Amino acid sequence: MNDKIVSSEKERLILVDDADNILGYETKGACHDGDGILHRAFSLFIFNPKGDLLLQQRAAGKRLWPLIWSNSCCSHPREGESYSFSTKRRLREELGLDTSLKFLYKFKYQVRYSEAGSENELCSVYIGCTADRPIVNKTEIADWKYVPVPVLEREMLQAPEKFSPWFKMEWKEIRSHYMDDVKACLKI
Repeated sequence: MNDKIVSSEKERLILVDDADNILGYETKGACHDGDGILHRAFSLFIFNPKGDLLLQQRAAGKRLWPLIWSNSCCSHPREGESYSFSTKRRLREELGLDTSLKFLYKFKYQVRYSEAGSENELCSVYIGCTADRPIVNKTEIADWKYVPVPVLEREMLQAPEKFSPWFKMEWKEIRSHYMDDVKACLKI
């Protein structure tokens, strides 16, 4: 287990318009206040060689959606960072993993989490595959598991409230349009 603090409300995120043009920078805290300010984000879906998806349960200390199950890793490029750099950085920081990532698609969403704030993100979605066991950062992740796709889909139908809203949106899109990319990833 790793317990290094790798995120704060003070880190500066990249503000963008709907076309992903940079408009400026603001703290993570301000980006998530109220209805949120549109900023760059990414979501990573990591599979093992059997095709099981790595899920994480968000840490109890998370401001938004604490203790909710979500995709393998999600975060934000910080001021001055490319998607390529930030995705690799965060994968190492949260899960202790280093693997190739393939970009799938980008989408915009906005979701409020009670009075705690909102996600308002232009999110890039990536997939990767590794046989390595995660070394989770306990300041970011409460629990983790590899889940076979049929089990995941059954759990999502039975208890959708246990999963983050962005994960549900992204998984639906991956299942509808990108499973060939997932299968190709697994052959790496």
